[in-house]
Amino acid sequence: MKTLVTGATGFIGSHVVDILKQVDTEIACIARPTSDLRWLEGKGVHIVNASLHDKESLIPAVKGVDMIIHVAGLTAARNDEEFLKGNRDATQYLLEVAQNYAPNLQRFLHVSSQTVTGPSSSIQDPVNEQSPLQPITAYGRSKRAAEEVVQSFAQTIPMTIVRPPAVFGERDTAILTFFQSVSRGILPLIGFDEKRVSLIHGVDLARGIVEAAFHANTIGETYFVSSEEFYSWKQIAEITKHAFGKSFVIPVRIPHGIVMTLAGLSEIFGRFSSKPPVLNYEKGKDLIQPYWVCSVEKAKKDFGWKQQIPIEEGIERTVRWYIDNKWV
Repeated sequence: MKTLVTGATGFIGSHVVDILKQVDTEIACIARPTSDLRWLEGKGVHIVNASLHDKESLIPAVKGVDMIIHVAGLTAARNDEEFLKGNRDATQYLLEVAQNYAPNLQRFLHVSSQTVTGPSSSIQDPVNEQSPLQPITAYGRSKRAAEEVVQSFAQTIPMTIVRPPAVFGERDTAILTFFQSVSRGILPLIGFDEKRVSLIHGVDLARGIVEAAFHANTIGETYFVSSEEFYSWKQIAEITKHAFGKSFVIPVRIPHGIVMTLAGLSEIFGRFSSKPPVLNYEKGKDLIQPYWVCSVEKAKKDFGWKQQIPIEEGIERTVRWYIDNKWV
């Protein structure tokens, strides 16, 4: 069979390609001429020069494919419109082209986000697949809109949706700042409460995505693919400290008010930059929430999901990779 992967040049998409290499499938990846192909070099994948915003360019990409794993998405933008274009509209274009030019498509797996539900109300009440969709950011709203697009094609295209929580691991830049701080002996903690998060290693998530894509039970379904345990940032920091071989780090608690002020200033100054800022006011809202936790019971029941990389091993691997690649 033949599998098309979008977002394959990025953190999660490149790990999905690595997992697919263990499966009997040809792999094609969408990339633009300016894309950084370092994570795909030497892996024997077919690179298709296409853009998710150009339907004509997508036609040769989808022809003859049996499966599409849609990982690509926009995680930083200046406003709702940019997020919707990068997440909802790109997904719409890909599905329209697939519907017309991939008649043998057996599965369309869409990678969404825990942000579509918003945070949990408590540690005892993690969000699940039946939770109302109440995103608190433009990014979350755009991912919800993308899910709605995918659902609208469910009668003609076998689809599956996977919602990851926060992700870390080798090749990741999103949580890199936290690791860099701990490597310098500083432990940044947001607020004075003990926040809890679901957190998954990138390789584990990629495996869960591929398992969900190939399993017969998952057609037409949505799943949280995540850690089975909920972690505190203090716990994460302690493990990270030991992974760096440090006996002591200085905890620095940043009040929510300061977080939101810095986020607002970053957003203002980011308007003068060529790229949207990673930290903006809505990202600040994300950071101060006490509970970003989700249940994986449905995934465990339907396709046997099980976290295979414990938090200790995942952080150790990540730290070692960051050091070896001189990212810290």
